[in-house]
Amino acid sequence: MNTQRRGYVESRGVKMRHRWVLLLAGLALCGLSPLVSTFGGSMVYMSRETPLDPADSRLVEDTFYVTEGIEVSQRLLPTEKGAGFRAAYLAVGIKVDQGGRLYGKPERPGTYVSRVQVCSGQSCSAQDLTLVVLGNVPWEPRELTFPGAVGRPLSGEIGINGGPAGVVPTFTVTDHEKLPQDVTIGPDGHVGGVPAAPGISEVPVRICVAGNCAGVVVRLIVV
Repeated sequence: MNTQRRGYVESRGVKMRHRWVLLLAGLALCGLSPLVSTFGGSMVYMSRETPLDPADSRLVEDTFYVTEGIEVSQRLLPTEKGAGFRAAYLAVGIKVDQGGRLYGKPERPGTYVSRVQVCSGQSCSAQDLTLVVLGNVPWEPRELTFPGAVGRPLSGEIGINGGPAGVVPTFTVTDHEKLPQDVTIGPDGHVGGVPAAPGISEVPVRICVAGNCAGVVVRLIVV
């Protein structure tokens, strides 16, 4: 009799432990449900903020470097002929008009990603636009005088000293008629070519570093 009762008690204890395990498992699943919902919501939100595929971009260029406190004068170029833009405020004091002109004065350094509406007829689509606002770091041209000889290759670099680190300056000849025959000044500041005649030439060049621009005169002395 004692043996049968002991077996009954042990069997009942095992069943009770199984019930407790199932109960605790159910409570654990209930506790995890809000967390699963939260994680799912975050993933959906992040997917909406994911940058657009660059392959589908409707802009020729989607990254612009500008300088704090310097008036912006650049333009967005759509890949589709005849496309326009919705005028909007982008960030840090910069706006875009319907023609794609970026204007305004950046107020603080940083990298800002905004979405512009590129429109064709009544249909518009959002495109990511990155504005890198750099601190206003002074700069000056490194070399403005280049000697050369008739019939000999001319090679030199204008370059700059100072300016924000990692930013490539651009160089634009504003009066090509002032260049000596067969001599060029590239957008990277390279002076090259083979001078065809002697003389001294003073060539106006505009140098820009992230929208911070200045005009200089490059002197070419050919003997």
